[in-house]
Amino acid sequence: MSDIQQVVRQRYGAIADAVIKSSTSQPGCCESSCCGDPISSDLYSDAELTSLPEGAVAASLGCGNPTALLSLEPGQVVLDLGSGGGIDVLLSARRVGPTGKAYGLDMTDEMLALARNNQQKAGATNVEFLRGSIEAIPLPGDSVDVIISNCVINLSSDKDAVLREAFRVLKPGGRFAVSDVVVRGEVPAEVRRSMELWVGCIAGALEDTEYARKLTAAGFVDVEVDPWRVYKIDDARQFLSEAGIDVERIASEVEGKFASAFIRARKPEVTAVAKTCCGPECCA
Repeated sequence: MSDIQQVVRQRYGAIADAVIKSSTSQPGCCESSCCGDPISSDLYSDAELTSLPEGAVAASLGCGNPTALLSLEPGQVVLDLGSGGGIDVLLSARRVGPTGKAYGLDMTDEMLALARNNQQKAGATNVEFLRGSIEAIPLPGDSVDVIISNCVINLSSDKDAVLREAFRVLKPGGRFAVSDVVVRGEVPAEVRRSMELWVGCIAGALEDTEYARKLTAAGFVDVEVDPWRVYKIDDARQFLSEAGIDVERIASEVEGKFASAFIRARKPEVTAVAKTCCGPECCA
């Protein structure tokens, strides 16, 4: 396991434990300092939130609502990469119905325990939570209609492997629709580290153009990276000040450079192979 994976597992395991121990606990990412407002606020409708178990809502640490990125249809198979407490899995399970299936994949035992508890409370019978890493998805190839993820791929130290695996397990024509943190343009290394600690807990967010290139290299087509919530320096002022950063000094290098983005792509349909005919009926 990489050092980054170990840190992610420890932090998110602690968050899951806090939610399990207290039904009123509302922990934020990295002990309430990062991934808080304005990143994680107002992502889901009141109707979505009130219909979910409290534990699923309390453990929601995302930067978007991937279930709102595309229409899900009854009978489809959906996979959530880094499913956490299960909020997006449970929302997807409703939309694909009893003839469909919603998988959640997570490497953190505590989060998996919380998610399965939330599944039981929700009475979701078309849901399965899998233990594993997003760099090595424990599902066969061509088995999933839609892949979603919510502010998790930025945590991976091998994003190329994640995207190759996503491409592998998607069916031909399958769709990739995730929310993630991206960087817009060049940012000095010192500033990038400080801002990414605030935005995503672990340094690793890709530039928006690099994200698109990596998806294309993995084989995807119709790639779109759409920054929709751009963070201002004032959004991170308190966090950066507490970390000992001179906010005014770095303001011009940070303003508008980090954002939550909707990222969409598609696995191409299988192309029919032309038959070769050498008989007199077609070679005459």
